[in-house]
Formats: sequence, structure tokens, C-alpha cells
Amino acid sequence: MMHFFVHFNFFLQSFADKFFLMKPVHFIKVFWFFFIFDLPRYVLIDIVFISVIIPIIHREKTNRERFGKLLKFENPLVSVIIPGKNEGKGIRKCVLSLREQTYKNLEIIVIDDGSDDNMRDQCNRLLREGLIDRYLRNEERGGKASAANFGFRMSHGKYIVRMDADSSLDRDAIFNILTYFYDPKVGAVSGNVKVRNMYDNWITACQAIEYMKTISMSRWEKAYLRILRIVSGAFGAFKRELVEQIGGWDIGPGLDGDITVKIMKTKNHVSFAHDAVCLTNAPTTLKALINQRLRWNRSLIRMRLRKHRNVFAPEENFNIFLFLSVLDNIFFNLVLAVLWLIYHVVTIKNFPASFFNIILMNLILYTMTNYIQFFIVWLISERKREESRLFIFIPLMSVYLGYILRPVRLIAYFDELLFKSSYRDPWNPRKVSDIAKKLGF
Repeated sequence: MMHFFVHFNFFLQSFADKFFLMKPVHFIKVFWFFFIFDLPRYVLIDIVFISVIIPIIHREKTNRERFGKLLKFENPLVSVIIPGKNEGKGIRKCVLSLREQTYKNLEIIVIDDGSDDNMRDQCNRLLREGLIDRYLRNEERGGKASAANFGFRMSHGKYIVRMDADSSLDRDAIFNILTYFYDPKVGAVSGNVKVRNMYDNWITACQAIEYMKTISMSRWEKAYLRILRIVSGAFGAFKRELVEQIGGWDIGPGLDGDITVKIMKTKNHVSFAHDAVCLTNAPTTLKALINQRLRWNRSLIRMRLRKHRNVFAPEENFNIFLFLSVLDNIFFNLVLAVLWLIYHVVTIKNFPASFFNIILMNLILYTMTNYIQFFIVWLISERKREESRLFIFIPLMSVYLGYILRPVRLIAYFDELLFKSSYRDPWNPRKVSDIAKKLGF
């Protein structure tokens, strides 16, 4: 044992001498990817935003209170459409969270997309108990977009809230998300999605921290810049006439980002309701997480670079905010993922003997920034008590984000670019993918 500690102490001493005694300019040259891209992206932007947003929140409080009074006075019907397949286990919890909402004028519609579990029995029971207003069923699976459109056609509300069947809402979530529509420029609002099963294991804990960073903070920032590119499928709200205008949800994966781009093309704003909290279950295994992210990331190539490539064309209806939104998506996800790979290749080539130590130092740098960012996001969180224990999982985030999700992202991008694999993804029925391919979706 003493022999081990002697060697470990020698390693730490040589590691410290190698990096911490380097001149700053040489240190930045070795870790250029971190200092040029990820430090500004993950920390500096958040620090600037939080210093700006706190005064704005106080100024907006009066407007939000006024909008809340108008909402209570108008009391419009809100249709909540919940598409799902094989969600018999969680559908009751989802519906009960709706029945406990402070906003009561709801029309709850559940669409069963060809389930072969007990979802039909559960929904019929909810219907008999008066907990849902309508239960619709596709005997043959048509995909989530098909189910959402089915529910929309059968709905009557002035506003449409779309939820995933495995999600549940905080009691004031619908009231809070609706108040954003009293800005006449807003056409859709994304809810604040958080991980319900955050403490199941390290995988769900890392996803919970990721959601706090990429949804609770990043989407809030992008909404203020008017470049928010996605209304979450787990919880989002839309003006009815706008959904009718754009023809609803197009078939195929990536439907949440797709409908958001369609809305932005109409020059309507997409907002983010930080105080409208939705809880959803995250994948609990590495395999399930990787499959989910492969599907999500393929959508960037399919939707941004193929279907909606006309956002880059300087046409008469050119939307600068939509252009910047898609550019932001492509740069920070696709371009930086490729540069991350290049950084590692260059590092191996230039510093083969020190590569392991450089990676270790990178992990230390990212862990430090992850702690700073987590603290910033936690300060503005609506669920501080529940999320406080996530602090202990921060050291895992450097590996989770850098060496699990980034490689998966790269694989998904090249897979879709070269093989169009999204059209073979079993997440969508084969016939739906064939139709989407013919239509260019």
C-alpha cells in the first residue's frame, strides 16, 4: 500500500509540474478547444445572462401579474392532447397532474397510438371516472405526429397544450405557460422540462444536470435572443389558429423542432416558460440513452440541413432570427462536435506521450466549469431542494458530456448524412417513414 501511495504522489507531483507551472500562453495552446469554445459557451454566457435576467425578471413581474389577471378573466378553453403508445403504466399519473392544475378550464384528450399493453383499459377507466374528456385510438400505429394531429382535429380549445404521456406537471404549470400568450407576438411557448427520476442512478442524475443546463438555462437564454429552436414535446403550448395555419405536425422524427421552425417561418415568436415545470422520466440505461440521442441528433441533419434548408435563402420572407437559430444549432452541435474530434486527433499527433495527462487535465477544467454552471443554474431553479443533491454527480459530467454524448452526436450526424438512417428508425412505423421520404420530410 505504501508503494502505491509513493507512486501516486509522484504522479500528482509530475502532473502538477507539467501543467500548473506552464506559461499561460502555452497552457491555452494545449487546451485551446476549452478556452476558445466551451468556456465562453458554458460559463461566460451564463454569467452575463444571469446578471441581465434578474433585473428583467423584476421588471416583467408586473406584466406577468397583469397577464395572469387577464387570463383568469377570459378563462379560455385549453385543449391538452396527449399522444402515446404503450403508456398504460404512466398515463394515470399524467392525467392526475392535469386535474390538479390551478387552471381548470381544460379539455383533456388522450390518443392511443396502437398500444398493445393495458393503455386502452387504463384510458377507458379514466374516461369512466371523468378524468379525461376524450379517448381516441389508432388501431394501427401511425406515429406520434399522426396521433398528435388526430387529437388536434378532435379538440376545441383556443390554446393547444401537447404533452408526452409519461410526463407530469407542477400545479401551476399550465396557468404560467398560458400567460406568455398575452404578448401578441408569441405563437408558441416551451415548458421547462426536468428529470423526474433523477436519482435512479448516475445516468439519470447526469441527464438531470444536463436538462438544467440545456433546457432550464440555455432555452431561457435563446428565447430572449429570439432564437429558441424547439418547443418541447414533453410540454409545450401553441395558439390554435397558428397550428391550423401551418398544418399541424409533419410526420417523421424531430417533430418538436420541426413544428418550431414552421412557426418561426410565420414570424411568430417562440417563448420559454421557466416557471412552467414539467417532469419526465429519463432513460435509465446507457443503451436506452444512446438510442434516444442517436434519434434526436439525426434530426439536426434531416430537419435543419435537408427539409428546412430554405431558411438560409435570402427570399422575401427571410427571417433573420430563424436563420440565426438554425445557424446556432448547426455550429454549436455539428461544427463543434467535428472540431472536438479534430482537437483530439491533433493532440494525439502533437503530444503522444502526454495525451493521457492532457485528457485528465481537460476533465479537471470541465469539472470546474460544470460546478460553476451548475451553481448558476441552481440559483434560478424552481426545485432547489430536490436538485441540491445533484451536486455530488458533477465530476461525472465531463465524461458524460464529452466522452459519451459527443461521440454519439458525431455518429448520428455522419450516419444520417451518409445513410439517412432516420428513415429506418423503428421509432416511426415503416410506412410512415416511407411516406415521409417521398414527401421530403
